[in-house]
Amino acid sequence: MQSYTIGQAARLLGVSPDTARRWADAGRVPTHRDDNGRRLIDGRDLAAFSVDIARADGTDEETPYTSARNAFPGIVTAVKLGDVAAQVEIQAGPHRLVSLLTREAVEELGLEVGMAATARVKSTNVHIDRT
Repeated sequence: MQSYTIGQAARLLGVSPDTARRWADAGRVPTHRDDNGRRLIDGRDLAAFSVDIARADGTDEETPYTSARNAFPGIVTAVKLGDVAAQVEIQAGPHRLVSLLTREAVEELGLEVGMAATARVKSTNVHIDRT
């Protein structure tokens, strides 16, 4: 399973590294240390936490209102596979994006809960880039 540094988690959650560090210090999101002593957050824990803070509708800091060229970097929070189609949910800061795509595309990208990904929006389509 992929793990994220405090800085990476902050970028995915749309907050400052200081905010992410305070959340980790307060025990709001579990961390562990790697062999070099860096604090890491398991991808599944980060995915669950991102959904929780989005539901709480707020962060410690003001969120900018921009689409950043219609690209929403975030973390995969759900993958539902059907026989042919699939549904992928990404939490990008306070934004929850859902994309319907083929099962084959999800498998080729290797998308799993806890992975970093970017949702790209064009009109009514949401495209997923594995990051």
